Amino acid sequence: DERTIADAFSAAGYATGAFGKWHNGMQAPYHPNSRGFAEYYGFCSGHWAHYFNPMLEHNGAIAEGEGFVVDDFTARAMEFMEENVLSGRPFFAYLPYNTPHSPMQVPDSYWAKFADKELSLRGDGDKEDIAHTRAALAMCENIDWNVGRLLAKLDELGVADDTIVVYFHDNGPNGPRWNGGLRGRKGSTDDGGTRSPLFLRWPGKIAPGIEVHPVAGAIDLFPTLADLTGIRITGDEQFDGKSLRPLLYGGEAGWPRRTLIQQWRGRVSARTDRYRLDDKGRLYDMRADPGQTRDLTETQPEIAEQLRAAVATFRAEVASELVGPDTRPFVVGHPDSVWTQLPARDAVATGGIQRSNRFPNCSHFTDWRSTDDRITWDVEVAEAGTFAVELYYTCPAAELGAEIELTFGEAALRAKVTEAFDPPYIGRAADRVKRAEGDEKEWRPMLLGQIALPAGEGRLTLRATDIPNGGVADFRLLMLRRLPPRP
Repeated sequence: DERTIADAFSAAGYATGAFGKWHNGMQAPYHPNSRGFAEYYGFCSGHWAHYFNPMLEHNGAIAEGEGFVVDDFTARAMEFMEENVLSGRPFFAYLPYNTPHSPMQVPDSYWAKFADKELSLRGDGDKEDIAHTRAALAMCENIDWNVGRLLAKLDELGVADDTIVVYFHDNGPNGPRWNGGLRGRKGSTDDGGTRSPLFLRWPGKIAPGIEVHPVAGAIDLFPTLADLTGIRITGDEQFDGKSLRPLLYGGEAGWPRRTLIQQWRGRVSARTDRYRLDDKGRLYDMRADPGQTRDLTETQPEIAEQLRAAVATFRAEVASELVGPDTRPFVVGHPDSVWTQLPARDAVATGGIQRSNRFPNCSHFTDWRSTDDRITWDVEVAEAGTFAVELYYTCPAAELGAEIELTFGEAALRAKVTEAFDPPYIGRAADRVKRAEGDEKEWRPMLLGQIALPAGEGRLTLRATDIPNGGVADFRLLMLRRLPPRP
């Protein structure tokens, strides 16, 4: 009678899904490099530089998207759902969209509805970028359409009454636009930065119109879904989250008081059902003053002190573990994986090499012109093996001929750049407002060859040993594919 949340799909975002055993004994096909899921399609990065037919990942391998990313992710999720339903399997699909987010790109049909629209709800006066807000609204309209067709697909497949749908998001708006009168936005630990809606639909099981008033958070999703579906949580791990099942069934009586903690870059805030202590130690009654305009620390000193104690406990037990830079090496060659991605995002460049943008997420390296230049990753080879190595690059014909060397300890691989590939930059033509991200272009894989890597930690280094024509290449990504042992 063992049951787990079985099979998963993920598209874009910071996290991915899961795979598991079916309660009826059927096992979903498992793909190596699917990031813990039976199936993975999307990208793993905070920003992506282009939303139309972009370079994506499918179970570890590089893939090309089809059309606008949110439309594409939704279509893939619908295919995944249909495949599992027709096979008689339950499914878990995690579908995080990357919009609304810069660069502000959205299909013409949605932009046309908002390009000249007068906005009745405004943000911080002159600070608001109206075009940016209009683009965000157009993106939300596109999300509405895609969520609508997902729900229609559940109806078409006849599983709407058997499927729990959870709709939520991660933070407040990423700019000074209308925010319901709340203080703060993305990056703030006030309600304007941390409060977000969550809608849950389970026809026939949870009555429509139920409103949950006590504070809750994303930490509650796992225990809630496990409880609703009758899935037994195994292991000795202690969760901070709580199952919201009693609240979803309309029973707030006896629900314990909670204090939720929000933190961002050292700023810590505490929230109860009624009060918030902000990151500067000021206390607000969120029922009477949701905009956080009146400090109550002098009139409600006991409550302020209780929340200060909760913040102090968090700093001592949790935040103390987050001090300093993350020095963990990147894992190469995990035994359960075929592919290892080493993007420019995670590399350190020295010498004259320049990163294409100050935001590393979807950046590349350019101005690689000296044999003294280096691109490095601190890595841990989890299991020794032989790997085929591809380098995703661009290079004009006039600069062909550079010799490249990849080293890890005594292991070395050398190759020459012999094929020109110099596509134009893309992306900005589709932008609705000026972007913060760098430019993007198409990238071509070049097979460097094979390298045998021993297990252990060390520095993986990419450099040029000879540059006959003034340049090496623009660099986006290294892909390592584990080769099967020779018979």
